[in-house]
Amino acid sequence: MQEVNLLSRYPRTKRNITQRASAKTEEHIRISSQFGEMYFDGPREYGYGGYRYDGRWVPVAEDIIKHFNLKPGMRVLDVGCAKGFLVKDLLELCPGLEVFGIDISEYAIKNCEKKVIGHIYKGEADNLLFPDDSFDAVISINTIHNLPRERCLKAIQEIERIAPGRGYIQVDSYNTPLEREIFTQWVLTAVFHDYPDGWRKLFAEAGYTGYYYWTIAE
Repeated sequence: MQEVNLLSRYPRTKRNITQRASAKTEEHIRISSQFGEMYFDGPREYGYGGYRYDGRWVPVAEDIIKHFNLKPGMRVLDVGCAKGFLVKDLLELCPGLEVFGIDISEYAIKNCEKKVIGHIYKGEADNLLFPDDSFDAVISINTIHNLPRERCLKAIQEIERIAPGRGYIQVDSYNTPLEREIFTQWVLTAVFHDYPDGWRKLFAEAGYTGYYYWTIAE
């Protein structure tokens, strides 16, 4: 396992913690956790507040291609691909690269980028219906923490199974009690979360040998 930040060039936005904390209710969490229209394109208190392509994943795609030395003919899977923005940028930056994505959201798949139609499918992170060692890289950004711990463990094992040593997983985390408090005030969909050491223990338990990094609440 190795800690690597492949999202260092992704634009970061300042979260309005006070506004989210005052607005968040059990109903907001219930609706957001359905990952439907309200989560992606509804009001901000339910999720993204409008999830539209704006090119911000381009530098991330460039860094993924460089990190994994991806070439035409190689296969990449994005686990938790949403509307397929990263899939689109990988396809366009490396013509001939075979890129696929899965997501549990029917809404996201139905409202995906036209470029990725036929490349993204409905699926679950802890049940990847692909043969062993069938991908050259598997990316999962801010997705598996939306599962309970046992399903997180299984999802990590699945990523390792289909791309041994060639996974990249980024998850919600925090370094201090204050960061944890900020996170719990903000979070809508993460079911399992922990400090980095707790995540590393889970990765080790899963036999994970790929790369990982954290999304820290600010």
